[in-house]
Amino acid sequence: MKKFKNILDFEKPLFNLLEQISALESSGSEAYLELAKSLRSQFESLRKKLYSDLEPSQILQIARHPARPFVLDYLKYLNKANWYELHGDRAGYDDQSIVGVIGKIEEEKVMIVGMEKGRNIKEKQKRNFGMPQPWGYKKALRLFKHADKFNLPIITLVDTPGAYPGLDAESCGQSIAIAQNIKEMFELGVPVVTVITGEGGSGGALALSVANRVFMLEYAVYSVISPEGCAAILWRAKEEAAKAAKALKITAKELLELGLIDGIIQESFGGAHNNHSETEKNLNF
Repeated sequence: MKKFKNILDFEKPLFNLLEQISALESSGSEAYLELAKSLRSQFESLRKKLYSDLEPSQILQIARHPARPFVLDYLKYLNKANWYELHGDRAGYDDQSIVGVIGKIEEEKVMIVGMEKGRNIKEKQKRNFGMPQPWGYKKALRLFKHADKFNLPIITLVDTPGAYPGLDAESCGQSIAIAQNIKEMFELGVPVVTVITGEGGSGGALALSVANRVFMLEYAVYSVISPEGCAAILWRAKEEAAKAAKALKITAKELLELGLIDGIIQESFGGAHNNHSETEKNLNF
């Protein structure tokens, strides 16, 4: 019987049913096979209904899914010969949570800058879990200015819980680095397109999101503060995070209705983590 990994809390009843269906299908009994066929139809119907009416807290779980594609996953769908990674902030640092490449989409040369969270523990530590340090934002700004100088359109892919809040980051001017990026991005002369691909966390996300057009993937979130942080401030209880997520209006649908983003890019059914390639096609790399 197939075992399913990384099942989200709200999906567990559905996948428990799917495991029962798999057991029936592997039994070889004609009567069981007929029952499994009926239950599979029921499963698909229930799953479609579930994903058509998700709560903000459930969408947040999808946005944070460990198998969700990051910037390096999307770059895999570009011909390797069509992009070249750039490193460093020219002041001695190379923040690995920020990935920047000069690439070619069809015949258009572009600068692509995004956040990378990493997969395994070693990679996550290297990428600092997708939380840039001040020198990460300085690296991004250097690449933006490079693109501006050579008239390259800029695409930013944003997925971060927020800027790194450590003592070293704060003492090295984290807030100043973010503010500088926001200011400088307003002054760029080339087109900038931002896609929030997972979490758009506070100023840490905004430092790469001052754009001519801002889009969100269907199950991405974008907020001034995490629901957990909001719940801790307002109710002093992390258990109220779901309530905070609803109040903050963090989902793509809500933000489009408020006029804060320009459009929504559809994901593969059940979330981008279920099918990277289908979501990439919708992103149209």
